[in-house]
Amino acid sequence: MSSILTNKTELINAIESAYNKLHLDYVSIPEELTRIKGVEGNIKGTLIGVSDTLAYLIGWGKLVLKWYYRKSRNESVDFPATGFKWNELGLLAQHFHGQYKAHSYQELLTEFSTTTTEILALINSLDNQSLYNITWYKQWTLARMVQLNTSSPVKNIRTKVRKFKRLNHLI
Repeated sequence: MSSILTNKTELINAIESAYNKLHLDYVSIPEELTRIKGVEGNIKGTLIGVSDTLAYLIGWGKLVLKWYYRKSRNESVDFPATGFKWNELGLLAQHFHGQYKAHSYQELLTEFSTTTTEILALINSLDNQSLYNITWYKQWTLARMVQLNTSSPVKNIRTKVRKFKRLNHLI
């Protein structure tokens, strides 16, 4: 598990750092290899493509934004997502893979960048009090929910993508 961040600056730096490192790995992979099922999936014993890892990260990033904007308008929020429970995250990952299956690798890279930029803009619009000192969902602060669903999975995915790159002699 990743370390618990304690302020807005640390959160922004963690997201930017994780994104920048993974982005460099992504752009070094030839598009023709991005659909090969060679990356460890979110369900034990499954393999997914590099493109699916992008779909996963985009899906979670968009969920974080949806949660925040719905909650800020006092609308109900289905955590983690409508039709999924917290013990069904592997199924949710597969849902994200299907949702973005028709997108090109370049479109996925662009969407990942856009989603990350939107999350950073949201964090920049808030203060430490809103991010770290108010219980936002169950026992979690907003910052912790953001970290658990952005920088933490990006670091995890990067480990898997780098393993794929080593196996395919791209490192």
